[in-house]
Amino acid sequence: MIRDVALGQYIPGNGIVHRTDPRVKILLLIAFIVFIFCSFSFVSLGIVTAAVAVIILLSDVSLKLYLKSLKVIIVIVLITSLLNLFYGTGDPIFKWGFISVTMAGVYRAIFVSVRIILLILISSCLTFTTSPTDLTDAIERLMKPLKVFHIKVHEIAMMMTIALRFVPTLLEETDKIMSAQKARGADMESGGIIKKIKAMTPVLIPLFVSAFRRAYELAMAMECRCYHGGQGRTRMKTLHMKGSDCVGIIYAAVVLAGIVLGNIFFTAVI
Repeated sequence: MIRDVALGQYIPGNGIVHRTDPRVKILLLIAFIVFIFCSFSFVSLGIVTAAVAVIILLSDVSLKLYLKSLKVIIVIVLITSLLNLFYGTGDPIFKWGFISVTMAGVYRAIFVSVRIILLILISSCLTFTTSPTDLTDAIERLMKPLKVFHIKVHEIAMMMTIALRFVPTLLEETDKIMSAQKARGADMESGGIIKKIKAMTPVLIPLFVSAFRRAYELAMAMECRCYHGGQGRTRMKTLHMKGSDCVGIIYAAVVLAGIVLGNIFFTAVI
């Protein structure tokens, strides 16, 4: 399961999504998150799903990686869907004691599941197609107006990017530690929940030690390279918007128009 986590990975490529300005990609991610939660009918949700599918196909990233990122949250999706089955109103289509399932509950469960899946897919597309350096520059540029309030924008962007980049590294370290403990005879799968939590102690302690060691080594490396924050720093590559970036903005506008029309002319489900 640890190996299935794809969050934070960057897959080099030369597709149209890779070449898109990272600032535009972040803004489009925020826009699509809003689109997902503003879709109240099956038609509007279908439009968002189709739009996300097109972006995934254009991202030049293997579909297996997207499916890999979904494997981690499949349990969350199932539990959330199961809970939403019992929150619908109307005539029950199934009833057992005090438990009843209505058609509205089924629709709600479908909507919630699809929304969670779309959120993971569109977020994974950003990390798969944007390098940590570009992501840092984009976040810093978008947060630049906050400098008026004397907020250290560069440092915040750097911390966010480093935290995101360290996710696959720490997960890989966790997998190695668990394999080493199992080779020594540790049993981490049998027993109840309390026993499984106790069995994770030999994993968490070396993991924390490794995380602090990596953080110290990174701090030393940055200090040796005379890093003192964003004051006076220059960039080898400067971000510039191109004509293809405007296509992405127009694409989002078309999707928004489709969602609005879908919500107006078709019956809202939730």
